[in-house]
Amino acid sequence: MSKNVALVLGSGGARGLAHIGAIEALEERGYTITSIAGCSMGSIIAGMYAAGQLKEAKEWFLSVDKQLILRMMDINLLSGNSIVKGQRIIQELEKVVPDRPIEQLNIPCTIVASDMISTEEVVFRSGSLFEAVRASISIPLFFKPVQIGGRLLIDGGILNPLPLHAVNRTNGDILVAADISGKDAMLVSTEYEPIDVEGKLAEITAKGIPVPKSWENQLRRLGKRVDAIREQRAKDLGRYVSFVSLLDRMSDMQIQQNTMLALRLTPPDVHAVMRQYAYNTFDFDKAEEIIADGKRLMNEALDKYERA
Repeated sequence: MSKNVALVLGSGGARGLAHIGAIEALEERGYTITSIAGCSMGSIIAGMYAAGQLKEAKEWFLSVDKQLILRMMDINLLSGNSIVKGQRIIQELEKVVPDRPIEQLNIPCTIVASDMISTEEVVFRSGSLFEAVRASISIPLFFKPVQIGGRLLIDGGILNPLPLHAVNRTNGDILVAADISGKDAMLVSTEYEPIDVEGKLAEITAKGIPVPKSWENQLRRLGKRVDAIREQRAKDLGRYVSFVSLLDRMSDMQIQQNTMLALRLTPPDVHAVMRQYAYNTFDFDKAEEIIADGKRLMNEALDKYERA
């Protein structure tokens, strides 16, 4: 079994801190990361790891609190195209890991952004690390887009939140996905479709199968519970929806669907997945907890892979 890994780190805001724990799990179990790719938050961790400074990055993220997050928000409301300029965040990151050409990093590193002009993915394998990262993290309406030549670049997660096809994979590497946009089973609509209780009972009895009264009562209770759960979720969403939360939800839906498409097109050998709603986009003050969850989830995925 190969121990060489081509690692792909997905998009997902603060959940991307889980990638630090995922990398730690891989290394502690004797795997060697020979190439890495990422977009959005995944691009930050990919770049810092490829630069050989993940330890310093982890220490910095563990020091982040809500006050630091606010200080890094260089508000940009007058521009009309974003809330935050985004340069102050890059300046803080450069204090931890100085900018370097991507092609001079310790291992091959790929960073993915999206071009608003051509509507195409833009793949960075050379040039300024932090110019590529700044483009890749440009969440629409939140961060100011980045212009590079004739391209206007935004978050890589818009087109491909898990760039499995883009990693510089060599012969014998296993493809490992650190996916932080997994579906929450409690939110999957098919889990809570209304139950046609009478139809189910008729279907069973038509087959000549006797239905004890206890089974019938249980099925009726289940149908009522499912209907109640769906109704309550709809009420909650309608009550608390705002302009910002609506935009966030739309982005989450797009990222989740594109992640599922990427997994179908390029199935990984190892798939570690965190639920999309495990943490909020800006939960950077929960770094320790998120990193620990990332390590646990990668260990579980590796257990499954090694048993196969």
